[in-house]
Amino acid sequence: MTICYKKLLCCCLVPVFYFVVLTPAHAQGIPKCDRICGKWMSVEKNLAVQVYKEGEDFRAKIIWFNDSDDKSRPMQTRMDTSNPNKALRARKILGMSILDKLVYKPKTNSWERGIIYDAVHGRYWDSWAYITPEGLLKVTGYWHFKFIGKTLSFTRI
Repeated sequence: MTICYKKLLCCCLVPVFYFVVLTPAHAQGIPKCDRICGKWMSVEKNLAVQVYKEGEDFRAKIIWFNDSDDKSRPMQTRMDTSNPNKALRARKILGMSILDKLVYKPKTNSWERGIIYDAVHGRYWDSWAYITPEGLLKVTGYWHFKFIGKTLSFTRI
């Protein structure tokens, strides 16, 4: 019995090549704008957020944070006590929306014109975000100018 290598190549290896190399890009079928959606953990491992789409805007809410600074107050009981709006100080931090109004900009492959809330200091900042080629989500909160701000990095979980 002789093996026809051309037939083996065409019938077996070429389809495997197409499946392995090309399918992942198409199988995801995720539009570029929706790549930001999902669960993300800060690189410091102290905060996890879930980014989701609502209409044309992207938002994020807190799904976990490290509460080891005060074991007498577990994360499920912590409130937004630093909020400048007294009516919002009784809301729980866990599940709270911290990023709103991000809009995808295809030209820059980034999400811009958002508002991020800093629950520690009770401040709102302008924000923008992008995903690096390595897959890190970078979210920057800034005041008037993008270079006057702080950037947080997240990995997908």
